[in-house]
Amino acid sequence: MSDIENIKTEIEAQIAGAPDIKTLDEVRVAALGKKGRITELLKTLGAMPMEERIEFGKKINVVKAALEANIAAKKQELETKLLNEKLKNEVIDVTLPCRPEVQGRIHPVSKVYEELVAIFAEMGFEVAEGPDIEDQFHNFNALNTPPNHPARQMQDTFYVNNDVTKEFDLDSAYVVRTQTSSVQIRTMEKKQPPIRIIAPGRTYRSDYDATHTPMFHQIEGLVVDKTTTLAHLKGCLYDVMKAFFEVDELPVRFRPSYFPFTEPSAEMDIGCLKTKTELKIGAGTDWLEILGCGMVHPNVLRSCGIDPEEYQGFAFGMGMDRLAMLKYGIPDLRTFFESDVRWLKNYGFTALDFSSMTSGLSNNGGLAR
Repeated sequence: MSDIENIKTEIEAQIAGAPDIKTLDEVRVAALGKKGRITELLKTLGAMPMEERIEFGKKINVVKAALEANIAAKKQELETKLLNEKLKNEVIDVTLPCRPEVQGRIHPVSKVYEELVAIFAEMGFEVAEGPDIEDQFHNFNALNTPPNHPARQMQDTFYVNNDVTKEFDLDSAYVVRTQTSSVQIRTMEKKQPPIRIIAPGRTYRSDYDATHTPMFHQIEGLVVDKTTTLAHLKGCLYDVMKAFFEVDELPVRFRPSYFPFTEPSAEMDIGCLKTKTELKIGAGTDWLEILGCGMVHPNVLRSCGIDPEEYQGFAFGMGMDRLAMLKYGIPDLRTFFESDVRWLKNYGFTALDFSSMTSGLSNNGGLAR
């Protein structure tokens, strides 16, 4: 028995003195491996008498369990020490800026999104969101768009079958939303006036060229209360465009137009100067269409449970991708979605170029170019 105690004491000393995990594993193998000292003692049990075998076997098992526990504890201690040393030696100062060659860029659409939200938030608007897959009521019907309207044709709109077990039915199919106006409908269904929201998000239409893509970004606005007039709409949009393009003077004009969901409807043009090589927003001899707007149609209010005899309001919508092209001189809309790092490095913004009405919107010094 004293031999077992001596072996135990000797192995425990080796465990305690192991400087690293490799040495500790060597101690484990020498003690508990197939040819280890404890294993060799277990092999001698077969030649012992029954009573002596039981007593000696219990003693060996107790010693073996104790050594395994000591090895596990020592291993945990060494692993913790190794991790602490690694963390100490490999510390990273996260306050330092990234190297220019590996620094990421904010996409121009994300930047325009921040700028518009900052402007509208200053004017008291809330941001509202809705689903990309819509039913036809919220995307068309509630917006006073009749079944025979060209916008509802399959060559312009992406439809999704709402029941995969049945044949496609155009009348009951869902749509991948063609406009964020559906968010306005959902807001009016859930909230009673006064309402003042913007609805930025992705929209989808079957179109693809230098100025159109199947997926693009819109931002729409809605104001509903008892006193809003067309004059409020014009003043609101003038202030927004002036702030967005960061110009002191911005000529604007409103041309009569038609949209099913507004009456009267208008398209807003802003002044600019066009040459063969550039487009300058502001005072000039030319005009540029920028957005559509109008007073909310009574049928739209009525479809959402709002009494048009008591409430009225205005709505507007504009493309964020197109605004980014105009403000930052990007010639082709398709490049927005090609995931070209070189393009993003040229047109993107630094991560710390945050938009606000107090510190400035675009902070042109943050432009990557």
